[in-house]
Amino acid sequence: ELKSVGYGELIPTPAKNTGETFLALPKGFEYNVVGKIGTPMSDGNKTPARHDGMATFQVGRELRIIRNHEITNSSKPVADSPIGANPYDEMAGGGTTTLVINPKTREIVRDFVSLSGTLVNCAGGPTPWGSWVSCEETTLGQSIRTDSKGNQTGGFKQPHGYCFEVFASANNAVSPVPLKAMGRFVHEAIAVDRKKGVVYLTEDANSAGFYRFLPKRNKRLAEGGVLQILKIKEQDAYDTRKGQKTGMSFMANWVTISNPDPIEADLDPLAVYKEGLAKGAATFARLEGIWADKKGRMYFDATSGGDAKAGQIWLYESINKDEGRLTLLFESPSRQILDMPDNICLHPKNDLLFICEDSDYAELGGKPDNFIRILTKDGKIADFAKNVAEKKESSEFAGSVFSKDGKILFVNLQTVGATFAIWGNWQAFRK
Repeated sequence: ELKSVGYGELIPTPAKNTGETFLALPKGFEYNVVGKIGTPMSDGNKTPARHDGMATFQVGRELRIIRNHEITNSSKPVADSPIGANPYDEMAGGGTTTLVINPKTREIVRDFVSLSGTLVNCAGGPTPWGSWVSCEETTLGQSIRTDSKGNQTGGFKQPHGYCFEVFASANNAVSPVPLKAMGRFVHEAIAVDRKKGVVYLTEDANSAGFYRFLPKRNKRLAEGGVLQILKIKEQDAYDTRKGQKTGMSFMANWVTISNPDPIEADLDPLAVYKEGLAKGAATFARLEGIWADKKGRMYFDATSGGDAKAGQIWLYESINKDEGRLTLLFESPSRQILDMPDNICLHPKNDLLFICEDSDYAELGGKPDNFIRILTKDGKIADFAKNVAEKKESSEFAGSVFSKDGKILFVNLQTVGATFAIWGNWQAFRK
């Protein structure tokens, strides 16, 4: 039996502050709707669309959230796209907003654009030094790409496919610096081993690599470093996408990418991965969410991984500076149990892994319903929340993250364009 009771049956629940019903939650859990699309922000800009990855920060006495906006521009340059000041590319509409939250009322005190002019800001991750690394999930750039139907994309002022750092303490839009040494590929998320300062990165492609970045100087990502890709020891080009069994473990090491910022990426999103593959790197199916625990172990998921293509949850544990152990913690046997895991986060107090689903892929047999699920220590799945937004049931959950004290879970529904602050008795979990 792979299901666990968890917090119990999910009941459609109206938001405490607006009365709108977006979520079904267990009894005793409540939520507020904050930072909705189109709402005016404190800096005079409108709240952008497509809420995605997020992290929470303590800045002085303030609880802050940095939130990504996965705006694609339909893959074409558009004048007047930027959501705020200091754009990296004046033809691109993605970026981040920062929300200052009152933890007692669970409402916004103020909000503003903190990164502008980037493209397809999907996820990213927090650093232990008080910043958010926002990742571009595209490698479109100055070149024009033409697909088999003659559709043209690209032609931007700037190359895209980079990570950008936004400090949580920033009170307006930062000057964007592309972190080119961290690779130009279809980025999804990052997580940092706080003891070693190593940054782990995921790639959201059907043939994806799992990467790590060794900065030259701890906490100084813009000063460069070395990008590496994971390889299964003594097995060149190992394919983890099918034929795996839950609980399987592999010894792994790291191969250096000599050209992390190839000009070829302008036309070929897999340019970096292909260099890794030629050197024996392992292949994963659409790596999305990643989260580091206190010991520096990395939980990450392959959204369409596994024989049922319903998702895999992996764990990487570093053994020494050159090698580690990769374990398949969970492979979903069916879409009813877990359907395409995306962003993930650990509850800071009880080690439950909260998983956002992104499951509306009809061509892969996806169901139009989306849940937040929980993976327990003993490998069972519990349901925590369901999207019941009218006519938007297929909107994915994104950006799940807890406040540092573990009292509030913040999460987005992407196409609904809203952030939710959820609270209740987190200790009431039953196996």
